[in-house]
Amino acid sequence: MHDLENAITDRRSIRLFLRDKPVPMDLVTESLELAIRAPSNSNIQPWHMVFASGPARDRLAEALLEQADIAAPNVPALPPSFAHLRSELGALVYGTMGIARHDADARRLAVLRNWEFFRAPLAGIVCMHRDLDFVDAVGVGMFLQTFLLGLTARGLGSCVQVSVAGYPDVLREHLDIGEDMRILCGVAIGYPDPEFACNQLDVPRNPLEYNVVFKDS
Repeated sequence: MHDLENAITDRRSIRLFLRDKPVPMDLVTESLELAIRAPSNSNIQPWHMVFASGPARDRLAEALLEQADIAAPNVPALPPSFAHLRSELGALVYGTMGIARHDADARRLAVLRNWEFFRAPLAGIVCMHRDLDFVDAVGVGMFLQTFLLGLTARGLGSCVQVSVAGYPDVLREHLDIGEDMRILCGVAIGYPDPEFACNQLDVPRNPLEYNVVFKDS
């Protein structure tokens, strides 16, 4: 149990990886073998992942960066009552990077790292069949969290990326993802750059009572 708690508390969203340190695929496979133990509605096991490394990963990142120069990603806006949370997180992230609020050029360079998977040597895309619904997305989420914890326990870093899903056509073309699959997010995987201060960022969470209700009468 102590090892599980360590993996949960040690996991971070890594925003810069060691580009030239390869990811051992046996560690990824071990983590996936754990992840598929996640529960799912009627044992549908709705998760589907596609990975890219080496030249395939480089071609994908290049295509995503080219598209980012042409058009903004198609990422749904947060409802107004939640939008401040994105701004607050951005302030924390950019602050640890030493990027001033009004430094537009530095911010754009930081944003562009999303589409090169923060230099991670392994990129994953998380999908779910289009015919499945919200309850099945919960199953994908439990799979993904277990996968991330398995990677963390093995010394690998990761970052879940909603931004990458904003260019679904690029992902479909380069990774042969069919139209029957809904693209949910990307995952950057690799060894964290220890010199990058943002990788040590511990993002605060709400007090438990903010999101959890107990009723006993």
